[in-house]
Amino acid sequence: MSQVSSLSRSARRRHYLLCAPTHFDVRYSINPWMDPGQPTSPDLAMSQWQRLHGVLVDLGHTVELIEAVPGLPDMVFAANGAIAADGRALVARFRYAERVDEAPAYVEWFRSRGYHDVRQATVVNEGEGDFLTAGKQILAGAGFRSDPGSHDEVRDFFGKEVLSLSLVDPRFYHLDTAIAVLDDEEVMYLPQAFSPESRELLADRYPDAIAATEEEACLFALNAVSDGRHVILPTAATRLAAQLRERGYEPIGVDTTELLKAGGGAKCCTLELHDDPADAVDQA
Repeated sequence: MSQVSSLSRSARRRHYLLCAPTHFDVRYSINPWMDPGQPTSPDLAMSQWQRLHGVLVDLGHTVELIEAVPGLPDMVFAANGAIAADGRALVARFRYAERVDEAPAYVEWFRSRGYHDVRQATVVNEGEGDFLTAGKQILAGAGFRSDPGSHDEVRDFFGKEVLSLSLVDPRFYHLDTAIAVLDDEEVMYLPQAFSPESRELLADRYPDAIAATEEEACLFALNAVSDGRHVILPTAATRLAAQLRERGYEPIGVDTTELLKAGGGAKCCTLELHDDPADAVDQA
């Protein structure tokens, strides 16, 4: 593939919701990355999160905060809290008891911001962790967290096409750990994280997608945040960053290694609110 000039990539102004890791800790294990016996540093987690927050702000995006609730250490992973678009919010129904009390905080937040239709999902649904907007469709994951039936609920609630995908590797338990949406028509993903049928669907829909290695996926390099031009991903993912540059994207490295102890990265911390006009940000 020929190289694409970075000037041909346009960043769109985005609207994000984040939650500071005020109560960050690993007290239980609900995914393969969590080990309660491993030491954690709340201060380091906060520093890494602040760097991510600062990058999003510096890029010109709107960033709002939801207040962290004591006793809910995973609330920093705001992407799991809901799916939000066009003034409507479908709040998560978490699979594990350790996270169920996060949902009321999100319901209250969206209602306080004037969303005209806010409801909690009736089927197990872990928000943008398993539902990623890609242009006019939503990529939907199932296999470890969100129930397959949640795909129909999301389709009916938002009135959008939903592409159902099955995850097969417990290390990549949410869709946003196995695939990243770069722009409306381009993604990067780990093929072996998906069932054979889902691999066929992705290969047909995205024939020119960037294929990540297992090593990169284990860095949570696919748990990336893209505004259509800038791609925020782990600093250590140098090979993937080089591939992104070849496609005309501008990778921005961040360190999320402390957050990874709880099974999260940049995208896990970033819930996109699909409500703002697609304004181009300053390209200078």
